[in-house]
Amino acid sequence: MKQAIKDVVLVHGAFADGSGWEPVFNILKQEGYNVAIVQHPETSYAEDVKFTKAVIDRQQGPVVLVGHSYGGAIITEAGNHPKVAALVYIAAFSLDVGESCVSIEQAVPPAAKGIKGTDDGYFYIDPEAFHADFAGDLPEAQTAFMAASQVLISADSFTHKVTNPAWKSKPAWYMVATEDRSINPEQERMMAKRMNAKTVEVKSSHVAYMSHPKETAQLIVEAANSVHPKG
Repeated sequence: MKQAIKDVVLVHGAFADGSGWEPVFNILKQEGYNVAIVQHPETSYAEDVKFTKAVIDRQQGPVVLVGHSYGGAIITEAGNHPKVAALVYIAAFSLDVGESCVSIEQAVPPAAKGIKGTDDGYFYIDPEAFHADFAGDLPEAQTAFMAASQVLISADSFTHKVTNPAWKSKPAWYMVATEDRSINPEQERMMAKRMNAKTVEVKSSHVAYMSHPKETAQLIVEAANSVHPKG
């Protein structure tokens, strides 16, 4: 018997961890979904994909795989896992063959200027710029904590080139954040269009999954209800 997907896996982006998904998690749990959150380390692209696939492995049934920002780059490869039935991108990098997050950022630069490098090959957002560049529609007290607790991302994670995009063989959904300063909204629309993704737009900063959790959860539910795995 065919039935809608009930397992959802959420993948965070750069400079963040999985805790930002809590509002979306709570909504989806109330709707009866089994929700898992990947806590990948951002130490290398291969490691982050490995952590994500391990979480997918532990799910009981077919999965809606969701990625925010750099998490989109991760799900683009991890989404080839046989349990993944649908992909949802939230202001995320849906990369094509040979592309990296950096190549998208360089083609049409975002408004943000606050990303800095460390001597040991990691990137972070200058705390002074964090609110404006990353999460301008969240309370400043919240973004101050996010800036202080941010997870640094490796240069490898940001520059690794995708080789096998899962969206070429699996259905995709995309949320464009129209006020995004971390990925240019023009690039978000471009990536959504070439995937033939079902696309919604929200007036949001880069962290649309935090500032617009209801709309984010709604898009995930739409994906879950639109794909009917064999069985």
